[in-house]
Amino acid sequence: MKILLLEDDAILSETLQDLLTREGFEVDIAEEIEEAETLTFEHSYDLYLLDINLPDGNGLDLLSSLRFAEDETPTIFITALTDMDSMAKGFKLGAMDYIKKPFQPAELLIRIHAKFNKNTIIYRHIKYDPQSHIARIDGQIVDLANVQAKIFEKLLLHCGTIVTKETLYGCLDHESDTALRVALTKIKQKLGIEIKNIRGRGYLLEKL
Repeated sequence: MKILLLEDDAILSETLQDLLTREGFEVDIAEEIEEAETLTFEHSYDLYLLDINLPDGNGLDLLSSLRFAEDETPTIFITALTDMDSMAKGFKLGAMDYIKKPFQPAELLIRIHAKFNKNTIIYRHIKYDPQSHIARIDGQIVDLANVQAKIFEKLLLHCGTIVTKETLYGCLDHESDTALRVALTKIKQKLGIEIKNIRGRGYLLEKL
């Protein structure tokens, strides 16, 4: 699988290239829009990983140009921007996912495998399908509400690291401490797992 990574942070791009290469992916790096455009003309890619804010332009505009040229390569945005307008524009252009900086490099790997390989993620006695957002225990579907599935997936993708309360608010229909606590309690009860409340910092799903 061949990937084009557009990222002007040299340390981050090298870290991601090393991680993805070890997983068997072939990765080309571009630090500027013009360089990325040239690479898309010269090579065929299976996935674009695009930053949004760049010194010479905007990753959203790049994807718009590529789509206009009938380039339908799957795209994941890597960005510090989380405003609704940017996210809406990205998805309207056909982006398959967003990943917010800062993030654990392994999270990106999980997302790529989940989107392309449709791999089931196994956590203890639970099998979770990121495509359908369905959790199973002993082959039986666990009745997770939409919000509960979103929260569990967020914790799963950040397994071993603390997820802030503010991050989990993004999974709720209406931001509320009470709603978040209720959802977490139901997840723990339905899945039979422990989700630790790290006082003043957030919530933690421990690694296996």
